[in-house]
Amino acid sequence: MVTDTAATAGPPPDQFALLRQRRFAPYFWTQFTGAANDNLFKFAFTILVTYQLQVAWLPPSLAGLVIGALFILPFVLFSATSGQLADKMEKSRLMRLVKNLEVGIMVLAAFGFLTGNVPVLLACTFGMGLHSTLFGPVKFAYLPQVLGEREITGGNGMVEMGTFVAILLGNVAGGLIVAIPETGHRDIAIACVLAALAGRAVVQWVPKTAATDPQLQINWNPFTETWRNLKIAHEDLVVFRSLLGISWMWFFGAVFLSQFPAFAKDVLHGDAQVASLLLVLFSVGVGVGALLCERLSRRHVEIGLVPIGALGMSVFSIDLYFASRGLPPAASLTLAEFVVQPAHWRLMADLVLLALFAGIYSVPMYALIQLRSPVTHRARIIAANNILNALFMIASSLLAGVLISAGFTVPQVFLFTGLANIVVGAWVFLVVPDYLIRCVAWVLSRLFFRLRLRGEQHLPATGPAVLVCNHIGAVDPFLVIAATPRPVRLLVNQGLLQRPVAGWLFRLSGAIAPNPEGPHPFTAGPAAQEAALQALNSGEMLVVFPEGRVSNDGSMQIFNGGLLQLLKLAHSRGLTVPVILMTLTSGAAAGAGGSVEPAERRRLPGKPAPRSLFAEVTLSARAPVAGPTVTMESLRDQVAWSPDKPVSASRPA
Repeated sequence: MVTDTAATAGPPPDQFALLRQRRFAPYFWTQFTGAANDNLFKFAFTILVTYQLQVAWLPPSLAGLVIGALFILPFVLFSATSGQLADKMEKSRLMRLVKNLEVGIMVLAAFGFLTGNVPVLLACTFGMGLHSTLFGPVKFAYLPQVLGEREITGGNGMVEMGTFVAILLGNVAGGLIVAIPETGHRDIAIACVLAALAGRAVVQWVPKTAATDPQLQINWNPFTETWRNLKIAHEDLVVFRSLLGISWMWFFGAVFLSQFPAFAKDVLHGDAQVASLLLVLFSVGVGVGALLCERLSRRHVEIGLVPIGALGMSVFSIDLYFASRGLPPAASLTLAEFVVQPAHWRLMADLVLLALFAGIYSVPMYALIQLRSPVTHRARIIAANNILNALFMIASSLLAGVLISAGFTVPQVFLFTGLANIVVGAWVFLVVPDYLIRCVAWVLSRLFFRLRLRGEQHLPATGPAVLVCNHIGAVDPFLVIAATPRPVRLLVNQGLLQRPVAGWLFRLSGAIAPNPEGPHPFTAGPAAQEAALQALNSGEMLVVFPEGRVSNDGSMQIFNGGLLQLLKLAHSRGLTVPVILMTLTSGAAAGAGGSVEPAERRRLPGKPAPRSLFAEVTLSARAPVAGPTVTMESLRDQVAWSPDKPVSASRPA
């Protein structure tokens, strides 16, 4: 049986290597075949009732809307129940039961296709929506049990990429197969059943995982249970607002996906193949963005990518509006005719890039929810997320319909959505400042400094800790934030909080500055000490710069004794707080201990920029020492560095 700790042993593989491991590969192909079959069936059914079967009570103009509504309805009705089942049951067993259900539904759908029975196919549409509803919570709750913290972003990226590729392949295959003359109905029936059987075969290899809440009593009332799950998610505001952020991404994407046919026909003057091209570009963009997240985040959960993703979504959706204006008049264009016209290249690039940034936006949010949700309620919180996603997608369809009815063109709807995304993003990042401050840290550490981290294994993944670092530049807090995968609380002097931009960000993130009269932390009153102790008691990580001010010449300043006082107070209250010593150096560092080159080859962060845009900065972390055993002299001796007498990382505290 795979456990949470089993996945963390040894060096973590990259995201593509996961496809060679049993803990991930069978699960990946299970969800891939399910998503492909959903769209294979839905699109084939839509084509069938739109072009081939004449049903008076289901006109072609309403077919797509009815099929989409029937598929989404189970998410609203049964997500709360599916979340409880995923928390209560062993997950591989639940996956097998869901795949058994899919096989039964597809056998019934095969009968519907062969006989042209539309009511049966509508019932199967609802059934496949139920299949996806049951699989959704267990799909995302499974990953944190088998992947470590450094794998969860890559795993989610693979799932996101696989889902959109499956959607694309399902739609394309469904349209092509059902349109085959004379044998299309038979062939699509066979294809749907074979896809379901393939998923059932591969799910057999998904390893067992421990049930997270086996004693759970199922509440079969979906409304009260949904409300209860939302209240649980609301206990962690970062999680709850991340649910809203993901739901907004589905709102955003649904606007574009629903308008592609009209956009291709009425604005781009293209045929059905051009509409399919737009879907291909969007799917490829999301998949590439999702896969990029692991590399951009240094294989951690990096929520600082979310604001970057939101910005890209707005920029390229707004530019899509301008790229759509003034296109040359044309009759119906074939795919080849559309692609070769230079006027369309910018438009296609906009579509790929806005989808790419949507992938970058969503993957860290999913990973954050998986890691920060209570283990016993993880699947139920994900189920609540699925309900919100469904409601937001329904709202997006209604809003798009209202705008179109009010006289908006499709490009104007895209423009409105891009502008609305700016407003929503600003709200999310102001009420959850962790996203914004980590975004600034990510940009500084990647675009203005070449940050290298040594001793990363010494940073604890959970529990309270105090990071003690020297202070050689004004941007040091951002560099430490960028180096730590977890959210941190800063203990900084009052002067830093008074800086125009950085101070606002630090105040927004809850930084502690206890001494308004002097430069050193913890020298004035117990209020700040109490705030820091509460943070440690809550399992947070504190960052302290004991020198209290930036070094002007690179030499180590005197450490203030308030840090030691805090550690003693924490020990007196029964808190075991490890102290991780960190050395920040500028210039090409040598040796695992973070020793530095001569002073004339160093530059301090915060000083005038060098000729090169990228200045190399190294942050070296040492093995943690026990809080009660340290002295200020030993701390300073370990953190201290000088050009003439470098300190070794192996030197004992």
